Amino acid sequence: MTFDISKISIPKEPGIYLMKDGSGKIIYIGKAKNLKNRVKTYFSKNQNYKTQKLVSKIKDLEFVLTDNESEAFLLESNMIKRYRPAYNIELKDQQRYTYLRVTNEKFPRLLVARRTRSGDFLGKGKIFGPFTKGSSKLLTIGSLRKSFKVRICKTLPKKVCLEYHLGNCDAPCEFESAKIEYTKNISELESILKSKQQRKEFSKKLQKQMKDASESQQFERAIEIRDTLQRLGSINSGEKMEAARKSDEEFFGIRYGEQDATVMTFRQTHGVIRDSEKFSFDLIGDNNFPNFVYQYYTTHQVPKTIVTSEDITEKKLLQDVLSERAGFQVKIVVGSKGKRKEMIDLIMRNIELIQNKNAEPGLIELKDILNLPTIPRVIECFDISNHGDEYAVGSMARFVDSKPDKSGYRKFKIKTITGRDDFSMINEIVGRRYWRLRKEKGKFPDLVVIDGGKGQLSAAMSALKNIGVEIPCISLAKQNEEVFVSKRTKPIIIAKNKDSLKILQHARDETHRFGVMYNRQLRKLN
Repeated sequence: MTFDISKISIPKEPGIYLMKDGSGKIIYIGKAKNLKNRVKTYFSKNQNYKTQKLVSKIKDLEFVLTDNESEAFLLESNMIKRYRPAYNIELKDQQRYTYLRVTNEKFPRLLVARRTRSGDFLGKGKIFGPFTKGSSKLLTIGSLRKSFKVRICKTLPKKVCLEYHLGNCDAPCEFESAKIEYTKNISELESILKSKQQRKEFSKKLQKQMKDASESQQFERAIEIRDTLQRLGSINSGEKMEAARKSDEEFFGIRYGEQDATVMTFRQTHGVIRDSEKFSFDLIGDNNFPNFVYQYYTTHQVPKTIVTSEDITEKKLLQDVLSERAGFQVKIVVGSKGKRKEMIDLIMRNIELIQNKNAEPGLIELKDILNLPTIPRVIECFDISNHGDEYAVGSMARFVDSKPDKSGYRKFKIKTITGRDDFSMINEIVGRRYWRLRKEKGKFPDLVVIDGGKGQLSAAMSALKNIGVEIPCISLAKQNEEVFVSKRTKPIIIAKNKDSLKILQHARDETHRFGVMYNRQLRKLN
């Protein structure tokens, strides 16, 4: 049962709203300049599927007022971090920078330093890093621990364990001499973790040990030392990557799907791309581009200039809150020319590559050949089936991801045309189809295909124009398999072995079959 919005009083002031399910759990948090106007939009009929799903789970609403929209921004972000609602944007970095922790126990251990969402470290001890993703774990359980005889037991045992017998620990739990040596080892470990110079000296020492081990045919020991050297190299790599986060400019590209959006970022320092991340989020409520950018900079360092692929709403407000957080003036601009446009174009190509990953190769080929704005995952094809002057019908076949979707097929009795006039008939059925689809607020196809030549295409384009609908439309002429495109004098010839042509042929032939079958049914009835 849908939540009855009319039974609650909603303030008109700025603030945040908390949507809760039947158990009282917060499932979505949003902000608004006018809470009443914003919240009411969720309960209108013109919402996408995921928003409808969210609304179906709402059993209660709670409001927190703020003095202004800027405060609402900040409060919304903090509340999302605290409650982590299922339907809000949650940024999950594709590349994370982790740290190591030397505990402050009597005999310290070397562990991965865990962090909270706000960036605070958990546990006590000394923190070292950052390290690139994965390397820290290898360092913790691998050769560094063995090299410095660092214990791995959570609780110090009373007697030596297997690690002692394997030569990985000197057992400070039992031997007095090991206690003194353990302190020295930890001190040396800390020095190489925080000092480049110490790491270089330690690396030279390991290289000599590796050479000696190899010459004495202790190959397992030599491989172990080699791994240690490689992992030590990742420490320097991690520092370089972390330093790269202090970027001069950061670039954001966004591409929208029907229910979600994909965002990719590039960080640039001194004119060089240093890092890239990709994210996606559902288009629900306030999950929009400006909100994403704000959430992103709650966990990332703010650059001086943010370059976006499209103009951002609430730009001044976003610039102000980010400037306050950064301590310097932050500028948000659209990458519309010069080097910035080139960078944005590069990001958009990368996003397209991500989105095309699971698409049929023939459909991607069609997009490129026909210069379509999106991959034609949904194709609707039209044909006229004549039998003398008395029997003429229209047919439409719908293809989804290059496969027939028979539940989407449509057949038309010609209502306004008499005699044999294919052009006018095409005009009628195309107009009827998309006038009704627009009226019902249905989803339009990515591509319309007409069985015929230039004349049939012109008739279909005229119908689309008359009802105010813009959909990519082509025609496929059967004789030479020529593809006609509007505003182009010469047809496109696609090689016969191309998957793209086979998809068009399949759609055309299936539409023709469906139309002939319907024509026969009508003639049998008469």
